[in-house]
Amino acid sequence: MFQRFKFRIAFIVALSVSLAAVGFTWLNELMFSSFVLGFSVFGLMLFLFTFFLVFLLLGKYISKRDYNKQQINALKEAERYRKEFLGNVSHELKTPIFNVQGYVLTLLDGGLEDPDINKKYLQRAENNINRIISIVEDLETISKLEARELQLEFSTFDIIKVVREVLEMHEMHTVDSNIILSCNSEKEVVWVEADKNRITQVIDNLVANSIRYGISSGRTNIYVKENRSSVRVDVTDNGIGIAQKHLSRIFERFYRVDKSRSQKLGGTGLGLSIVKHIIDAHNQSISVKSKPNIGTTFSFTVNKPK
Repeated sequence: MFQRFKFRIAFIVALSVSLAAVGFTWLNELMFSSFVLGFSVFGLMLFLFTFFLVFLLLGKYISKRDYNKQQINALKEAERYRKEFLGNVSHELKTPIFNVQGYVLTLLDGGLEDPDINKKYLQRAENNINRIISIVEDLETISKLEARELQLEFSTFDIIKVVREVLEMHEMHTVDSNIILSCNSEKEVVWVEADKNRITQVIDNLVANSIRYGISSGRTNIYVKENRSSVRVDVTDNGIGIAQKHLSRIFERFYRVDKSRSQKLGGTGLGLSIVKHIIDAHNQSISVKSKPNIGTTFSFTVNKPK
């Protein structure tokens, strides 16, 4: 609509300039000539020529100006994203690095000889080092996916079997929270064609996320539905949910809805971003629906074998 409005302005300006040019010519004709018919033909040609010339030049100017504005806005957005990303990386790495430094300094200051704390502090230092390694590995995975350096290895496999294997792996993580994990499908076997390891990673990250932000005695259900040319997988929980204002950014790197809660619960903050990149690499789609205190559903599609 705004684009139409701008070209209407160009049209009006071109028309005004053309009429002014014809009017000026008409005055000259009245003063110096009496050939009205000759003027009419000449005036019409002058009007059309002037109108199209001004309209073309003005249209090109408007288009170029809009293109430059888009380029400037894109550069500003990229710069904002870069600064935000560097700040997030710094923040995520700073915490475990400082923790490791604190534990090591305590051990060097005499704690190494104290049997009550030496093993405990070494274990905590190792946990923080593992967190750093996880962040670096996830960043490497995202970089490869974005640069298309990570080649997908397509194969045909039963996605129901993959879902059940992932749920079995996470059963031990639900003991304290008593979250129930389940899988539902209209068929016992559903074949898909994709990179099995990467799709397993997608399901694993989504289930881990649902458990991490779930509620005590809650549930996480995976529903697999076969469509005409694809298979849709829904990962649904009745956890704390996500506010509408966060949904558009939920797949960004390091984006956290509740930073304090996320840091306490662990995770690198890159899981959903990796999920999005993997699904995009398969030329498929992923979406999220959520309501606070009701739950969240992540849905993605996978191709069926041809």
